[in-house]
Amino acid sequence: MAYTRREKNNWALFLLLLAGIVLGSFFGELAEGSTYFNWLNYGGTFGMNTPFNLNLGVILLEFKIAFDITIASLLGIAIAIFVYRKI
Repeated sequence: MAYTRREKNNWALFLLLLAGIVLGSFFGELAEGSTYFNWLNYGGTFGMNTPFNLNLGVILLEFKIAFDITIASLLGIAIAIFVYRKI
């Protein structure tokens, strides 16, 4: 039999990365008050500090995007990529 390469699903990668980010951030928040694991919540916020306002007269739109990157969320992303490569 010939070996056929199985195509990996991009949606699976997206969902695994999203789960890794959410779970990593969750564990980082849990570790915030811990004595030994408080380093997991170390990180920074990147993005716009003030929202961009678009006043159209009838409707006012505000746009803001910010990323809160912590060590725990980076570990979650690394674990998600590892799991994706194994499936």
